[in-house]
Amino acid sequence: MTIIRSVKELKAIYGDVTEASTAKVTTQLTPAYRRMIEMSPFVALATVGPEGLDCSPRGDRGSVVRVDDEKTLALPDWRGNNRVDSLLNIVRDPRVALMFLIPGSSSLMRINGRAVVSVAPELLNSFEMEGRHPRSVVVVTIEEAYFQCARAVMRADLWAAESQVAAKDLPTPGEMLKAAKEDFDRETYDREWPARAAKTMW
Repeated sequence: MTIIRSVKELKAIYGDVTEASTAKVTTQLTPAYRRMIEMSPFVALATVGPEGLDCSPRGDRGSVVRVDDEKTLALPDWRGNNRVDSLLNIVRDPRVALMFLIPGSSSLMRINGRAVVSVAPELLNSFEMEGRHPRSVVVVTIEEAYFQCARAVMRADLWAAESQVAAKDLPTPGEMLKAAKEDFDRETYDREWPARAAKTMW
């Protein structure tokens, strides 16, 4: 196996970047970038901490984040499994990266920046959903914003109906848990999961 171990070797294979690859990077949201992000109901949040890296999916009804201004995003932390890996990382290392998906669009939006975890009452109250509030809000200060080349989504044919995988062809959450822990009660977990999720969405 031949391994590339230097920037020089890598550049020799890939060459220089195109003008569009660098011209698209801004230090704050442009009106077009803001419009893209506000149309996204899903983001992958990448963080880093002493134990390593983490990438967490976040989704919401409508826009997954609120754009407070051209440099600031607010991401409510809704109910989950209480592992809080992302939040643990952020309070120790503020660096974050976000990748937004927009259903039906081949273009993605990416943000690099720094974040804090806020529990300010007025901020939590501003995200009320069905009478409930997030326990915290991740506030991101943007350092870089840019859109991603559409080829990955186009190659994956991500939004095509014929690309959707049938649930029956995939292992259930209970089956995956039992594969990780042999004595796990997968039948009970799978039976109770839909009702539990419906009651704990927010």
